[in-house]
Amino acid sequence: MMAAVSGRIVQTAVSPRQSKNLRLITSGTIGAVKLHSTVPLQGLGLTWTENSAMQKSATVKTKNLLCHASQSGTAVSSFEKVDFLKLQNGSDIRGVAIEGVEGEPVNLTEPVTEAIAAAFGGWLLNKKKPEGSKRLRVSIGHDSRISAKILQNAASRGLVSAGIEVIQYGLASTPAMFNSTLTQDEANHCPVDGSIMITASHLPYNRNGFKFFTCEGGLGKADIKDILQRASSIYEKLLDGGFIMSNKDVEASVKKADYMSIYTSDLVAAVRRAAGNIEKPLKGLHIVVDAGNGAGGFFAAKVLEPLGAITRGSQFLEPDGLFPNHIPNPEDKTAMQAITKAVLDNKADLGIIFDTDVDRSAAVDSTGREINRNRLIALMAAIVLEEHPETTIVTDSVTSDGLTTFIENKLGGKHHRFKRGYKNVIDEAIRLNSIGEESHLAIETSGHGALKENHWLDDGAYLMVKLLNKLASVRAKDPSIGSKCLTDMIDGLDEAGIALEIRLKIDQNHADLKGGSFRDYGEAVLKHLNNTIESDPNLKKAPKNFEGVRVSGYGGWFLLRLSLHDPVLPLNIEAPNNDDAHKLGLAVLNAVKEFPALDLSALLNFVQQS
Repeated sequence: MMAAVSGRIVQTAVSPRQSKNLRLITSGTIGAVKLHSTVPLQGLGLTWTENSAMQKSATVKTKNLLCHASQSGTAVSSFEKVDFLKLQNGSDIRGVAIEGVEGEPVNLTEPVTEAIAAAFGGWLLNKKKPEGSKRLRVSIGHDSRISAKILQNAASRGLVSAGIEVIQYGLASTPAMFNSTLTQDEANHCPVDGSIMITASHLPYNRNGFKFFTCEGGLGKADIKDILQRASSIYEKLLDGGFIMSNKDVEASVKKADYMSIYTSDLVAAVRRAAGNIEKPLKGLHIVVDAGNGAGGFFAAKVLEPLGAITRGSQFLEPDGLFPNHIPNPEDKTAMQAITKAVLDNKADLGIIFDTDVDRSAAVDSTGREINRNRLIALMAAIVLEEHPETTIVTDSVTSDGLTTFIENKLGGKHHRFKRGYKNVIDEAIRLNSIGEESHLAIETSGHGALKENHWLDDGAYLMVKLLNKLASVRAKDPSIGSKCLTDMIDGLDEAGIALEIRLKIDQNHADLKGGSFRDYGEAVLKHLNNTIESDPNLKKAPKNFEGVRVSGYGGWFLLRLSLHDPVLPLNIEAPNNDDAHKLGLAVLNAVKEFPALDLSALLNFVQQS
């Protein structure tokens, strides 16, 4: 065995029998273990080992096994105790992968990643139950974050240790990763049985995380919890002397593929079909793309240009995980200002912006008008309802009353306002279809949008392709028509003069919580508000509401709800003017001011200034 001892490298021989008693201690150093014979990776909490074929594929040949320390630069052992369940973020996994932000210690190290990937491998094997000697395949892709490649290699080691064949895609989008479970292309090792996307969406550079897919879609909250519990067990065994494979050992089970070329060619083909198989249906249109230095830079050269569009003036297409220009986020004001400026400066017909991993998007028309949030939902609803009259449009809870009127009165559809969280919205649309209520679109104000025709995948690139499909089909009849045909489709959408969100934080250490959770406290606040509203003749509760307390009054509305993950009660207010917004804010303030653990400073400031 080679081990670091007081800065020196010492080599000793270890038999398989002795190896189980070893404990690798890493503190910025690397310990390597050389075994004399094969070592089955059993006892790591991977319940698939009873399958003989899986057991064969989980046997590591005589090679150097390497337990990598985190390359985050931390001086703390990479194998310190980790609360894996704290890494869960709904249906995703999120953590801190890079040092550099005060108060945010690294918790997504290489060993943690290896354990999570091995756990996903075990979960997938239990789910798929492959026959005979068949090995399952899992694709791995990542966005532009600076920790991406380190975590990709760590995840590959974890998967191979579970007997999985790995296909690395490198820089990719989240939607492409899901699509790789559906594509029929054996030459490129598709379809894969599962997929991992390494991303933390629009979060800062030091964060990273994982999204998981099978051909049935993204994994749900219960699946993620299961995987993290498995990972915790695997990690504990690593602490007690288990082994994860080195990059060298992994090479034989890892392949590389250019899947993004397959994915983008499918997008191009979709637009051409919509235009009656015209080769360049966007010829002459000037469309600029802002990728925010995330993974979406491909859209300009690989999608728009083959369709004939001019992309001059596109910006921040190069991947840069420090995100030096702006946060890649269609909800961010600075990001939207950047793409708006690019459209106006270049006299473009349309602007398109993506988030980091391209599962969200927004647009800007030739006049600089932003098409995001309620406007994007209205436009997508108009397109979908042309194709599927009277269908139900499922949205999150913070959409406007004006959007409901637009969908139901102008478009002839049905608006089903549900909860926040893109997975909640998508799952609700799937549920409605299962009980006989037709729905073809599930979309959040954040820019997550999923269509039934696209396997209910929230794909920012496909969402923009739907806009381009409409544009291309109209231009096939009259090439002089520009993007105005899109903005004309949302004429009549009533928009509030004032729209804001105020976050009421819950102090989890306040005595008023009486030892309870912030969630219980937040629910008590909502219950009290709900009871208070009933006695106010100027306010009317929404007759159908699935999240928080939603109330109409003074020509507008407010929604107070509990955050999905944080000790916060977000308050959304929309009203015709400041006076009416003031009245709505004051109604909330008067109802919740008796809860001392609530930080009401932002709400007080708004009420005093409005």
